[in-house]
Formats: sequence, C-alpha cells, structure tokens
Amino acid sequence: MGIYLNPGNERFAESVNAKIYVDKTMMIDILAGIVRDGNKYICITRPRRFGKTITGNMLAAYYSKGCDSRELFRGLKIAGTEGFEEKLNKYNVIQIDMNSEYQGTRNKEHLISWLTEKIKKEMRTAFPLVEITEDDSLAEGILKVYAWDDSQKFIIIMDEYDVLVREQADKELFDEYLSFLNGLFKSNTLRPAITLAYLTGILPVVRDKIQSNLNNFREYTILNAGSLAEYIGFTDEEVRAICDRYDVDYEECRRWYDGYSQHGIELYNPESVVRCAEEHEFDNYWGMTSSYKVISERIRANFDGIRDAVIRMLAGESVDVNVTRYLNTMDSFESRNDVFTYLIHVGYLAYERETKTCRIPNQEIQQEWYNAIETEPGYEVTNRIIEKSRDLLEETLRGNADAVAKALDETHIHVTSNRSYNNEDALQSAIYLAYLYALNKYTVIREMTTGKGFADVVFIPYVPDIPAMIIELKRNDTAESAIDQIRDKKYYASLDHYSGSLLFVGINYDEKTKEHSCRIERFEK
Repeated sequence: MGIYLNPGNERFAESVNAKIYVDKTMMIDILAGIVRDGNKYICITRPRRFGKTITGNMLAAYYSKGCDSRELFRGLKIAGTEGFEEKLNKYNVIQIDMNSEYQGTRNKEHLISWLTEKIKKEMRTAFPLVEITEDDSLAEGILKVYAWDDSQKFIIIMDEYDVLVREQADKELFDEYLSFLNGLFKSNTLRPAITLAYLTGILPVVRDKIQSNLNNFREYTILNAGSLAEYIGFTDEEVRAICDRYDVDYEECRRWYDGYSQHGIELYNPESVVRCAEEHEFDNYWGMTSSYKVISERIRANFDGIRDAVIRMLAGESVDVNVTRYLNTMDSFESRNDVFTYLIHVGYLAYERETKTCRIPNQEIQQEWYNAIETEPGYEVTNRIIEKSRDLLEETLRGNADAVAKALDETHIHVTSNRSYNNEDALQSAIYLAYLYALNKYTVIREMTTGKGFADVVFIPYVPDIPAMIIELKRNDTAESAIDQIRDKKYYASLDHYSGSLLFVGINYDEKTKEHSCRIERFEK
C-alpha cells in the first residue's frame, strides 16, 4: 500500500463513516459501462465542494490492490450489482491530487520531476523485479511493469488536473506538464496497460493549449454531464432524505442550495447541504470556503452588455449565454459569454441547456453576488436598491403605498436599461429587485396560477407572523383597478393552505410620465 500507488481505502472509509453519507457508489457501475463501450479516458468537471475528491477516493478504494474493500462496500448500492466482485481491488491504482502537489511544492519548477520520482519509488518497491530507472518517465515505468506481466493493469485517478491552468503556471512548468499528460494518455503503446484514466477538475479541457493532449477523453461537465448527471451533486431525492432524517426544512434547504440542474435532475451543492444538516442552520457555507472576488474580478471587465445582464440576473431573470466559444483558460476572456461560461463552471451561475440561458441558482450564491457588487464601480445604484430593499419591505407591511411607488420609480428605470421600459417583464423584474430582502422571509412566485387567472407576483412567507402579499400590475390604468382585479378574480383562493392576513398590492405604471402609483389593502382570510 502506497501514498500514490495502490493507496488504501482509509480516505473513503472516513466519508462512509461520517455522520452524513450519501451513497453514490452506483457511479462505479456507470463508469464500468462507459469503459465497456470503449471510452476508458474520462474527464468529469464540476464546481468546488461538489464531491470530486470523495468520488476519487471511492474509485481508489474500489479498484486499488492496496486494500481489501469488500467489507467497506458491503451494504452500499454497488455491492448489489452483478459485476461487483469482478473488479474489486484488482488493479494497480495511481491516485494523484494535483492541487495538493502544486500547493505543497516549494520549488514549483521541479513539480513534475519530483512527483514522477515519488511515484516511481513506490513502483520499484511494489515491483522489485522490474528495472525502473531514474531517467524513465512515469509512462515508461508503467509500460515496463505491463511488459513484465501483462496482467498488471493500471487505473489513473487524477484530481484537480486543471490546477496549473487555474493558477496560470509559468510556461516552462506548463509545457513540462503537457509532456507528462501526453506520455500518460496519448501513447498508443501504453494504452493496453491503462484500464481507466479518470480526471477531475473545475474547468473542462483547455481548447487552445492541452486539447491535443487530452482530446481522447470523454468529457462530462456542469454544462452537460450526460449519464453521470446525478453524480454531479446531491439529487432532490437525496436531499429530501437528509432533511427528513435531520429535521431540516426541505423547502428552505431547496431555496438555499438547489438551482443547478442536468437533464431534468435537480442538483444541490453537497457540501452546503451537509453543513446545513449538521449545524441546523441555513447559512452561506460556500462563502466560508471561497471568495466572492472570483465574481468581482470577472464582471469588472465590463464587456459589452455584462452589467445589464448582471442586473437582470440579480432581479431574478435568466439571460442568454453562448457557452461554446470559451476556451477554458484564465486568459481568454473576450466577451460576456466567456465570463458567464466561466462562472457557470465554477458554480456562481447555473446553466439551462434547453433554453441556453444562465441565472443565479440560489440564495447562498446570491449572497456572493451581493458581496461582489458592493464595491464594484458601475453597480452603485444596484447596491443602493438592494440595501434599501429591507426598508421597502417594512414600509409595504406598514401599508405605505407612496414608499412603494417611489422605490419602483428608481428600480424600474435601473433594470430596463436598453430594453423596452414599458415591457411588463421589466416591471416584474423591478419589483423582484426592489424586494430582494424579502427573499429572506418569502418565496416569490411570478405568474402564479390563482383563482380565475394568474397573479403577477405572489409573496408567500415561510416565517411566522407576517402576511402573504399578492401584487397585481397595471399599465396606464389605476392602482385601484389592480386591487379590484385581485378581488374579482379571487387570486387569494390558491392560498388556502395559508392562514393569516394578506396584503393586496396594486401597482400602476404610467407610460407617459414613467411614474408608478400604488395602493395597499389588507385582507383577512
């Protein structure tokens, strides 16, 4: 059993024995099917804290000759499959955490040579009859073992393979890394010795630098994870089970940590869900282990249209994004599409493949966006509106219609920019942005089916002792007629499950004066 070659199963055992463990072992079966189809080179990328390392440890524990994992996997899903025993602990596994190696090496110019020598040292111990010399590359060492005994097949698991891209390593080191990858994964001579190469990272394969070195890899990304979609994060079913077991409000958990999706599968940030269940507190756990400056540094470029799109996303909208042109580097940002695609890969935006749009996924990530724009030039008005949103909610609950009308005068013109000012969607976005603080107390639903029609915006509280709110919008009419419509069409009828007082908020927008009027009435159910 070695550190790199044929590691033990202790790291995966820690995960399995943790207070909260979600069984993702069927991914082993899915990977086996992919390999049977002839695709033994696999690269799966997803944001930080989405379980990449745990998955790597799981694969190492299952395949590695350095341990006996039969008891560890007993009772887990994979143990019930027909081929479980066939491949269990049958392979020489080389497991590398590139981020740890890079961050832990003082003289980074020697990173690849030092890493290679450490692995070869373990290979000499494991295979004393094979002459692996100081001048051999790692690929040559593997090939010598395979030539000595062709039953000695290898599986290579490399976590954070893209760290040198993200850290923008100097050219000499990067070129050496390319040679390292090329030797391992592009050699037709070595191919029979490799049963599986499994790479993980945040960014997909860099298209203008290392594509030729990894173009034989099948990629599964946060943009399209294909058959591995449910293994990108926690699914809705898995989160429901955690919430039930640990007495966590499921709807609130969903609001905080859901928002990513793949092929109809809802995906949650695993780390945040686990922390929430352990602490019994909804909080921005992502922000405790990352920095909103990732957002700030990118939106600061202010490519054409980026500021308007950011404001629209803060106002709850989705915006169009072309994810096909970003080269997956840290120095190839040339448009807002490149910036947004990068932010999708790192988890600060969610991507909808069907509509080719992106949006801010949840409450946790929204807080990171608030932090990012707080001191950014060009977002002063947006930040001021967000800061005033708490006061606006309080004034609304007091029935101060004039305060609502005044706030919307400012917010409406801010969210429209180059879009049609008179567009009803723009007015809905203005309301959403003006009431951002309300997201701490309400679930906000646009175009909610209620009574005999659709209410424009409905605020349903999930904290006690505050009223629900139904907002109806009018143009070139009166706020009073908006209130009448709420009553006449009985928009409150669909809130039967809600007991308590309701606020009817009628808002009219005058296209000529570009001013808003408001009327607020309280209705007791």
